[in-house]
Amino acid sequence: MKKTPLLNIALSRLIASLGHGDMVVIADAGLPVPPGVELIDLALTQGIPDFVSTLKVVLSEMQVERHVLAQEILDKQPPALSALDELNAKGALGQRELLSHDQFKVLSRQARAIVRTGECAPYCNIVLVSGVTF
Repeated sequence: MKKTPLLNIALSRLIASLGHGDMVVIADAGLPVPPGVELIDLALTQGIPDFVSTLKVVLSEMQVERHVLAQEILDKQPPALSALDELNAKGALGQRELLSHDQFKVLSRQARAIVRTGECAPYCNIVLVSGVTF
């Protein structure tokens, strides 16, 4: 059995297959999934699993070079934003980039996969851009 926190087979396979610059989206329950982008659907019900818990488990295995948020998250200030700021301050998310929510949805078309959570707070979505460990 794996020793790291991530147990989901599809998510673990995805992270193991990433190359430098590949993108993964951790999404709330409402973000549309573009045709042709893999969906790893973890959502069970509202709030389960939540955005922050899912992100932290992904970060336990994924090297992140930079991340992208929708500008609107700063306006709405969902509870997850403080956790994002804390992770960013610790260097876990690399450089931050902000786009409009519409631009964020366009960018998500380039993702290797979208991981849907049960999060129902607005704009709790992040694009993680894979880095390298060397």
